[in-house]
Amino acid sequence: MEARSITAEIPMAPRMADDPLELVPELAEVSAALFKATGNRSVPRATISLVQLRAGQIVGSTYLTVLHTGFLRKAGETEDRITAVSSWQDAPYFTGAERAALALVEAVLQPSAHGERVSDELYALVAEHYDDKALATLMIAIGQVNFFIPIALIAKPVPGRSFTDPWK
Repeated sequence: MEARSITAEIPMAPRMADDPLELVPELAEVSAALFKATGNRSVPRATISLVQLRAGQIVGSTYLTVLHTGFLRKAGETEDRITAVSSWQDAPYFTGAERAALALVEAVLQPSAHGERVSDELYALVAEHYDDKALATLMIAIGQVNFFIPIALIAKPVPGRSFTDPWK
């Protein structure tokens, strides 16, 4: 396969013409269950969206990055906080709990040169900020975005279109 020039324009059409949800309708049930599980209020919705935005950035998915940026804007998050997610480590906009959650998603999604991805130290840090239910919810939120990463990277839905209709 020939590499695309970095100056080539990206088409505003999905790579996969058919919506995976129409092809595999059972996906709707899984998606709804994951959304319900992460909406149990043990972790603020903003924190979940920050984590999922960071996941989209890490895997290089414009669709997920635009989607979660939009969710954060609709929730009233400031542009400073949204923009700083990619460089959260030195940004003054995040709470200790949000920093722990962002560190956790990075550890899960990025290989570690020093052993296991989620170290005992990181787990302990996250556990200082989240009780067991909230920690389980964070794990599900990371799993939720990870569930959709293959769809975003393989089928390439159109960024910026409605979450419910990125295929048209």
